[in-house]
Amino acid sequence: MLPAVDHSAFVVSLSARLQRAGVSVGFTGMGALVRAMAAAPLGSRASLYWATRICLVQRQSDLASFDAVFAAVFDESLGIDPHARSQPLRAVGDEDMLASIAGAPSFAEEGDGLPWATLPSVTSTTEAETGGLALPERMPSGLEGLADTPFDELDTAQLALLGGWLEAALTSWPTRRTRRQSAHHAGRRTALRPTLARARRTGWEPIELVLTRPVRKHRRVVMLCDVSQSMQCYAAAYLHLMRAVALTTDAEVFAFATTLTRLTSVLVYKSPQLAMQQASEKVADRFGGTRIASNIRALLASRHGGATRGAIVIIASDGWDSDPPDELAKVMARLHRRAYRVLWLNPRAAAPDFAPLVGGFSAALPYCDDVLPAHNIGALGDVVSAIVRAGRSDVVSSRG
Repeated sequence: MLPAVDHSAFVVSLSARLQRAGVSVGFTGMGALVRAMAAAPLGSRASLYWATRICLVQRQSDLASFDAVFAAVFDESLGIDPHARSQPLRAVGDEDMLASIAGAPSFAEEGDGLPWATLPSVTSTTEAETGGLALPERMPSGLEGLADTPFDELDTAQLALLGGWLEAALTSWPTRRTRRQSAHHAGRRTALRPTLARARRTGWEPIELVLTRPVRKHRRVVMLCDVSQSMQCYAAAYLHLMRAVALTTDAEVFAFATTLTRLTSVLVYKSPQLAMQQASEKVADRFGGTRIASNIRALLASRHGGATRGAIVIIASDGWDSDPPDELAKVMARLHRRAYRVLWLNPRAAAPDFAPLVGGFSAALPYCDDVLPAHNIGALGDVVSAIVRAGRSDVVSSRG
């Protein structure tokens, strides 16, 4: 029915058209429709109609508007009656579809075109050239197209899109077992008091056992981001990662160059623009020198040092340190004993010929459980997976 069509672009464009017509369309329905189109290709117009109607329409009062929009999109572009679902559909080839697109005056006048097709831009041609309509090119989503783009080439709007994606990606979070117990049918321990209370109804025979299991809580995350001169092109993207972590779970986030600055209280603002502005104003020593060992020691000695106990600690830095390497090795050993897992984000590690020759990074490397490059958007997806994987109970720490 829709050959060579980007499903995500089709669903987003059709939902935008429905919203302009007054139909209430939510992100849940849009995601369900994309998954449905990927699971089972819609080979007929009837299946496409019912799939979009079931996923996108939530209220009975929106059915009339939905039918009108669906008919306007598919009748005028493909020449098919939306209510004639009892008759078989004829196969529509690429030439017929292009001819239908070119011959649809209503869409040409509105300037919208088909919701999933991007018409080529109009350019001046010579008299010898013949005008023709090229096939619409499948365009990836904004983030997929920027997956390999360096962070220093992203503008403000693209960084905001990155921040929203990170907040949505951190849905499943690593947990830890606590000492508290709660009733659960799959528990392994028997709770004596509630079991005896229920035995009063059965002549004090414990027929119905109440089982309990430990309560699980989100594992705390502590992230330290290097904002020195050598990390300038990565600082903005890492700030969005810190904000996503702070909004998702119990976390403490810090920025450091020559001094340590706590950003947890400002990055949790509801407005991303306000959060980034407040964070930039609060960090007074950014784009200067780097003192990794001194800042980690200051964190462990401060009142927030207890947050690193049993936590997943993330350090984002290229390893250039003005402190002696042996000092960084000592403080990293202390941090490694206190934390649950230590992840180091080094954007220089993405180079093909990378070797840990920097004194500070080579001294800290033995105390890191994982090293990730995190040099572009695609690599940040691996960071999110590593955070979730680090909190699983089957992952054994590399401590001796």
